[in-house]
Amino acid sequence: MVTIKEIAEMAGVSRTTVSRVLNNSGYVSEDARKRVEKVIEETGYVPSEQAKSLRTKKTKVIGVILPTIQTETPSRIVTGVGKELSKNGYQILLANTNLDKQKEVDYLDLLRLRQVDGIILIATNTEPKLMEKIKEIKVPVVIVGQEAEDMMYVTYDDYHAAFDLTSLFIERGHQNIAFIGVDETDRAVGHLRKKGFLDAMESNGLMVEPEWMQTGVFDIDSGHDAMKSILEKSTKKPTATIAVTDRLAIGAMSYLKEKGVRIPEQMALAGFGASEIAKYLEPPLTTVDYQNEKAGEQAAKQLLAKIESKNYQKQIILDYRLIIRKSV
Repeated sequence: MVTIKEIAEMAGVSRTTVSRVLNNSGYVSEDARKRVEKVIEETGYVPSEQAKSLRTKKTKVIGVILPTIQTETPSRIVTGVGKELSKNGYQILLANTNLDKQKEVDYLDLLRLRQVDGIILIATNTEPKLMEKIKEIKVPVVIVGQEAEDMMYVTYDDYHAAFDLTSLFIERGHQNIAFIGVDETDRAVGHLRKKGFLDAMESNGLMVEPEWMQTGVFDIDSGHDAMKSILEKSTKKPTATIAVTDRLAIGAMSYLKEKGVRIPEQMALAGFGASEIAKYLEPPLTTVDYQNEKAGEQAAKQLLAKIESKNYQKQIILDYRLIIRKSV
C-alpha cells in the first residue's frame, strides 16, 4: 500500500503538502496540488480511516447511550440514528445502561476516552450529576427524550400527550380514572405525563383517589402489580386506567383478564409508545405514537451539524398522535 511519504517523494513535495491536499486545508500552490493529485490518481491511494482520523482529529464514530435493549422505544430511536449517521459516513458505538443512572454518567466518561466525535444520550433523568458531567466532558451531546435547560435535545410533548389522552377518556364519559406512572426523577415519563393527567382531571372538575395513583417501573410485571393494587385498595373503583408506557398497560391488561374484568366495558385502558404488539392485543391497545425513529434521525442531524460547525436547531420538541383502538 502506498504511503503519504511515498506520494510526497513521487510528487516532489513534503508530506505536509500531501496532507494539506488530502484534507483540503492550508495553503498549497496550484502546481504542487496538481502534482500530488496526479500521483494519487495514478497510484489509487485511499487514506485509511485511522490515518485520516489522526489528521482531522475526527474518528467518525458517534456514541449512543441507551437505557435498555429490552423495549421498542430505544431500538427505534437507534434505528433512526443509524440511518442518518450511515448516510454521512459515521459509525455507532452503543452503550446500554440497563436503567442504571450511574452508568449514564460513567458511559459519558468512557465514550469521551474512546474519542467519539459526539454522543447521543437517550436519557432517563435530568439530575444535576448527569447534566454536570455532560458539560464537563467537552464532547457534543444531544439528549433524546428529556428537556434540559441549555442543552441540545430532541424530545416529545409528554405533557400535552397525557392531557389529550386523559381528555379522550373524559369525553367518552369516564370520571373515575386511575394512573400507573414511574418515578418522577424521569421528568418526561414520570413527571410530565403525570402532570398532564392530573391537570386534565382538574380542569374538568374531577377528583383522583390516592389509591388510583400507582408507581411502577418499566416492565410488564410492574403494570400487573400496579393494576392489582388499584383494584384491591380502592373502595371506589375506577372505570379507566392510563399507564405511562405500553408495557405497563400490557401488564395491567393481564391482571384485568385474570380477574375477568371486561375491557373496555368495565375498564378502559391506554398506554404510551405505540409498541408493535399493542395493535395485536385483545382488545387492541389505545396508545400514543411519538415517532421514535424520527427522533433518532433528528438527534443525529442535530449532532452532526454541531460537529461540522453548521447551523442547527438546538432544541426540538416533536409532535405526537393518539392511536385510538378498542381498549377505550
